[in-house]
Amino acid sequence: MRYTLLAIISFITVDLGLAQDTPDPFEKYPVFEECENTAMAQLPQCFDDALVSHIIAGFKEPEVIAEDDYSGEAVVLFEVNDKGYFEILTIDAVYPELKDEITRVFDHLPQVRPAMYNGRKTYMQFSLPIKIPIRDNLEQATQPEKVADLAQEANAMKREYDSIKTTGYKLNEYTSQIYIPFSHQLYSRFDKNMNLVGTNSHTAFKPFTYAYVNKYYDLKGENAKLMKDKESWFGRKLWNERMVTLQGEDYWFTLDPAADLQLGFETADNEDQDFTYNNTRAIIFQGGIGKKLSFYTTFYESQGTFPGYFNRYARSIRPDGGNPVVIPGRGVAEEANAGDFDYPVAEAHLSYTFDEHFNVQFGHGKNFIGDGYRSLLLSDAASPYPFFKLNTTFWKFKYTNTWMSLRDVRPEVVAEGSFRTKYMANHYLSVNVTKRLNLGFFENVIWENDNDRGFDINYLNPIIFYRAIEFSTGSRGGNALIGLSAKYKFSDQFNAYSQVVIDEFSTGAVFGNDHSYKNKQGFQLGFKYYDAFKVPNLTLQMEYNQVRPYVYSNNEIQLNYGHVNQSMGHLWGANFREFITIARYQNDRWYGTGKVIYGERGFEKGDINDVYYGGSIYGNDENRPSDNGILLGQGNRTNTFLGQLELGYLVNPATNLKFYTSILYRDNRPEFNDPVNLQENTVWVNFGFRTDLFNWYYDF
Repeated sequence: MRYTLLAIISFITVDLGLAQDTPDPFEKYPVFEECENTAMAQLPQCFDDALVSHIIAGFKEPEVIAEDDYSGEAVVLFEVNDKGYFEILTIDAVYPELKDEITRVFDHLPQVRPAMYNGRKTYMQFSLPIKIPIRDNLEQATQPEKVADLAQEANAMKREYDSIKTTGYKLNEYTSQIYIPFSHQLYSRFDKNMNLVGTNSHTAFKPFTYAYVNKYYDLKGENAKLMKDKESWFGRKLWNERMVTLQGEDYWFTLDPAADLQLGFETADNEDQDFTYNNTRAIIFQGGIGKKLSFYTTFYESQGTFPGYFNRYARSIRPDGGNPVVIPGRGVAEEANAGDFDYPVAEAHLSYTFDEHFNVQFGHGKNFIGDGYRSLLLSDAASPYPFFKLNTTFWKFKYTNTWMSLRDVRPEVVAEGSFRTKYMANHYLSVNVTKRLNLGFFENVIWENDNDRGFDINYLNPIIFYRAIEFSTGSRGGNALIGLSAKYKFSDQFNAYSQVVIDEFSTGAVFGNDHSYKNKQGFQLGFKYYDAFKVPNLTLQMEYNQVRPYVYSNNEIQLNYGHVNQSMGHLWGANFREFITIARYQNDRWYGTGKVIYGERGFEKGDINDVYYGGSIYGNDENRPSDNGILLGQGNRTNTFLGQLELGYLVNPATNLKFYTSILYRDNRPEFNDPVNLQENTVWVNFGFRTDLFNWYYDF
C-alpha cells in the first residue's frame, strides 16, 4: 500500500513563473543531490521524480487507512525555503494520522539547493495531491476487447474531477487585459517609459491595461526588484504578494483585502469636529478565464469626515431624497454617527480581447483623457458610472469609443424619487503623426430619455459625427462638445502636452474683442521633465488650465456635462484659470510628492436661476448678466492657493498598499463669504494606510 499510495501524482507546480506554457528565464528549480549533474531544462522533472522517490521510500501507511479500506487523497501545500529546507504550509486530509505521517516524512526530507530567481536564492511554493487510487478489480483478460475499452473509458470519466489541476500563481495579471487602477502616484512609475521618443504608445486615454503597459515597462521585473527577503507566509503576504491566489490550466484568480484608513486634524475652527478620518474596508477580486477574458471588481464600505472646506462642498452638492452629502469622486453618502458620512462604492469591469486590434470593456468606474494632472475633456473627478468601451488599435492609430449612463440627482429634475438618467457617448482618436508628435481628436454628446427614446441607437455607430446626429434629433435633443489634444516629445526627458475644449464654436465670439458669452472654450498647456537635473526617478511637471464661463453647461440644464452633481471635465467646473506645479520622486519603496496649485475662480452669487455667472455647470446661460463683457473670474472672484506635501512608503508593490503622511495648506480668498466659499486659511495634517486604487482630489 505504501507504494500504491503515491502511484498517481496529479501535479507538482511552482508559485513563481512567467507563463503557463514557457519556463521563466530568471527561475531555477531547487536541486536534490541526485540532480546535481542534470541540465537546467530537466531540473523540474528531476525534482519531481526525486521528491516522489523520497516520499515513497519514507512513507509508512497508518493502520486506520487499511482498517477503513480508505480511498482518496491528501493535498499538501509546501515550500522549499531559501535555505533549501522543506516547510509544510497546510495539509488537507481525512485522517489526522495521515497528516501526522506526511508531516513526519517531510521533516526527514534532505536539504536541497534552494531555488534561484534573478540570480538570488528564493523560496518556491508547491502543491502536491497524494492520492490513494481505486483498485482496478475488472477482470479485463476475460472481457472482450470492446468491453475493456468501454471500461477504461468509464474509469477515465470517473477520474475527470480529480484530473482538474490547480497550479501556483504565475503573476498573470501583468499580462492581462485588466485595468491598472488609475492613481497618479502609481502611473508615475512607468510614465517615462511609455513616453520615450520612438515608441508607438498612446498615453492619453486612461486607465491602461496591464498588457498594454507591459509592452513598455517590465511590470513583473520591476516589482521583483522591490521584493523583500521574507520566509514566513505572513511576511510574504504583507510585503510582497497578493493574499489569496488560485490558478489552473486556463484560469486564474486573486483575492485581496484593501483599506483606506486616514486620521488627521485641521487648524481651521469652522467645523465642529476634533479630527478628520476615513475608514474604508474593501475587497478586491480579479482574474482571467482563458487568454482573452479578464475581470476585476472592488467593493468599498466607508465612513469618514474631512476638512471643513471639503465637507461644505460635499454638502453643497447633496442629492435629492434626504441624503446629506455627495462625497466628491466617490458617490452619495448617508448620515452616520455624530454627523459623519457613510458611503459605499462598488467598481468593476470585464475586459475581452478579440485579437491584437480589438478590445471591449464593460464596467462601472471612471475614465480619463489626457497626459496631465487635470483633464478638460474627460476627468476622473466625478463618481463612478456604468460604461461600455471599444478600443481599436492599428498602425499608428488608437480609436476609443465609450458609451456611458449618467445620473442627475438635483431636486428640480428628480421624478417620483428616481434620479434622472442621461446618456453620454464619445470617441477619441489618437494619432502618432511622427515618433515625437501625437494628436488627439475628441467628440462627445449628451442626451436624455426625452420622448421615451432611451439609449439612442444613432450613437452606437462608432465612426459617425455626433454633432450631425444631435442636430438631426432636434436642436435641444442633445449637447455636443468637441476637443483637441497634442503631445510633443522633445527628448526622452522632456515633453509638452495640451488640450482644447470647445463647447460652442463661434468664430466671431472667439476672435472678437467684445468678450461674448458664446466664447465657450478652455485650454490646457503642460510640461513634464523626467529624471530632472539628472536625478533618477525625479519628475517635475508644470500645467496651466483655463476654462471660460458657461463651458460644460447647457440651456437644457439636464444636458450639462455632469454626473451626480459633479463635473465630468475639470473638477472646478468653469470660469477659472489655474497653475499647477508637481514634483514626484521615488527611491526603492520610498516616494515623495510635492504639489502647488494657484487658481483664480469665479463662484456664483446667490441663486443661479436669478443671475448665472458661469462657474457652476448646472446653470442656464439665458440667465447671464449680459451678452458681452463676459470675463473669466466674474461673479464672486476668489483666489485659491493650495500646497501639499506627501511622503510615503510602499508596503506591498503587488497591491499598491502604502503608508503615508501628508500636509496640505489651503488659503482661500473670496470677495465675500457665502455658506460654502469662506475666506479662510487652514492646514490639514493627515496620516494614512492606504491601498492606492484611485485618485483622491482635495483641490477644491
